[in-house]
Amino acid sequence: MNAKQKMRHILDTLAEMFPDAHCELRHSNPFELTIAVLLSAQCTDETVNKVTVTLFEKYKRPEDYLAVPLDELEQDIRRIGLFRSKASNIQKLCRILIDKYDGEVPHLHEQLTELPGVGRKTANVVVSNAFGVPAIAVDTHVERVSKRLGAAKPDDTVLEVEKKLMKLVPQDEWTITHHRLIFFGRYHCKAQNPQCPICPLIDLCKEGQKRMKPGVMKNTKNKATKPKIANEG
Repeated sequence: MNAKQKMRHILDTLAEMFPDAHCELRHSNPFELTIAVLLSAQCTDETVNKVTVTLFEKYKRPEDYLAVPLDELEQDIRRIGLFRSKASNIQKLCRILIDKYDGEVPHLHEQLTELPGVGRKTANVVVSNAFGVPAIAVDTHVERVSKRLGAAKPDDTVLEVEKKLMKLVPQDEWTITHHRLIFFGRYHCKAQNPQCPICPLIDLCKEGQKRMKPGVMKNTKNKATKPKIANEG
């Protein structure tokens, strides 16, 4: 198989395993999604969702985040890693949204990446999930899985991984592929203790093959199992 044929095999397998993959950060509009993704840096979706369930009740508009002292916002998100810098970025972001975009989250990727605390990954998540623009956001799960399955090289940067996936994956499948790669990495091909013995893609994974003892790989090829979705981040 060439590179695109291998990717087609991966995409079809992931579609079978995770047909309903989706963004697990709870949100009801583009602004909430932007805040949630900003908070999710170096933090699990599960923890973010526990914080935003009350945060989004208290703060509904950019003006609300600016109406409180910074230390109060810090306390509201203190369960989140790097909560002090994230609280500061949220208030700076909200000020820009009000002053430059009439309080609305901008639709364009380059406008989003100019916002404090919003990097390329965050912008990709927002444009794809909030505005329906095809994008592949490369988080830790997408990067790990892409490298393990040979879609990217072990020493590729995050940007290089994104560019390679964009070439290999049909554009109309970018967003769903992002979600399925995350689900695969979060619930199956975990950083620690990946489920190699029952992995239907073990034939593409050199790292997984090294993990396996002789004879264990027997009868695993094409044995696609739909892992149980736990409430993990």
